[in-house]
Amino acid sequence: MYKIYQFLGYRVIGINHLGDYGTQFAKLIEGYKRWGKEYDLGENPIEALTQIYVRISDLCKEDEKVLEICRENFKKLENGDSYCLDLWTKFRELSLKEFQKIYDLLDVSFDSWNGESFYIDKIPEMEKRLEKAGVITESEGAKIVDLEDQSLGVCMIRKADGTTIYATRDLAAILYRAQEYDFDKCLYVVAYEQNLHFKQIFEVAKFLGIPEKCVNGLEHVRYGMTRLSTGKMSTREGTAVKVDDLLKESISRVKKIMEEKNPEMENKEQEAQKIGIGAVIFSNLYNNIIKDQVFDWETALNFNGETGPYVQYIYVRTNSVLEKAEVVPDLKKVDFELLTDPESMKVISVLYQFEDILKAVVNKNEPSILARYLIDLSQSYSNFYNENKIISEDEKLTEARLCLNKSVGIVLKIGAKLLGMKMPNKM
Repeated sequence: MYKIYQFLGYRVIGINHLGDYGTQFAKLIEGYKRWGKEYDLGENPIEALTQIYVRISDLCKEDEKVLEICRENFKKLENGDSYCLDLWTKFRELSLKEFQKIYDLLDVSFDSWNGESFYIDKIPEMEKRLEKAGVITESEGAKIVDLEDQSLGVCMIRKADGTTIYATRDLAAILYRAQEYDFDKCLYVVAYEQNLHFKQIFEVAKFLGIPEKCVNGLEHVRYGMTRLSTGKMSTREGTAVKVDDLLKESISRVKKIMEEKNPEMENKEQEAQKIGIGAVIFSNLYNNIIKDQVFDWETALNFNGETGPYVQYIYVRTNSVLEKAEVVPDLKKVDFELLTDPESMKVISVLYQFEDILKAVVNKNEPSILARYLIDLSQSYSNFYNENKIISEDEKLTEARLCLNKSVGIVLKIGAKLLGMKMPNKM
């Protein structure tokens, strides 16, 4: 979404709103206190922290007293306890270092890394504004905003013990972003499981005294969950599949296919990485963003299906045609009126839709529109390629078809890049 908005001329700020605060860290702190010596955080920190988290989560289910201790840990963390703060800092830094490896693999970057912890000192101003608006009330010792009239229940601002929750920090973030960026749109790309949360905080944001355009620009871009055939993945339950493992497995499978089909190919490792990662990205973005999906290797890596590898294969084919021709004529001098066959006309029609497709993507915040467009363009080109001899004795017609061929390659590459995919040179 960042890349597409930017391509269309918007000024875009990409924020990695890190979940770097909250009860999960309090649980980790308690788990590390109890079993830290059993784990090596130096070799594989994410794996070790995940195991500790699963273990302490299980213990919290069994023993309410342990859960209460974890809550006390969070209160200590918010109050600046040095032991808790040092551990929290250590866990955060180790996590970011590992996450960066995945971001590098996916070629993802951010303009801001301000996570939940960044907004802690901005909470008092947010609370003052809500109190001035007269919407904060007390319930059993907790501070709340009653949204029952809007059928949204109650939005908690502070727990009875004085600690903050997601909503507290998200409201402070809205206030900060409105002041810092004066945004027209603020898109929260978060799973649909947080629907109620965002409805609540967007409603409460109306009382923060920020510009109306900012309030109206708040939008939850909901996405569905990726599941395995065995069911839902969960870090807490220990059933999650790590992204780096998924990407590495995809690259490995593509490399094996390449070695079988084209053992003499150069730069297999680099090309397999582009195709393997592209396959995962395209599989994730091809279906409507709100839908849950089951990730399946056979489907994602099918070079002939409606997949990332298929789009990449068609792009490589357009390049091989240009290499065979050895020269591409000047676009401005080509007589496109010679392209009267149905297949050529279909390709031209699909190419002409590209800008409207991108506008539709941002209007609906729906990247699958672009992914499906790339399949449509690839299939249209394939029909054109199969039904027409691109390089023929007719020089003028050859020039027109070569330019059409090149145009398809350009749009496929741009479209794939906007989805976060890189195009291979060979397949």
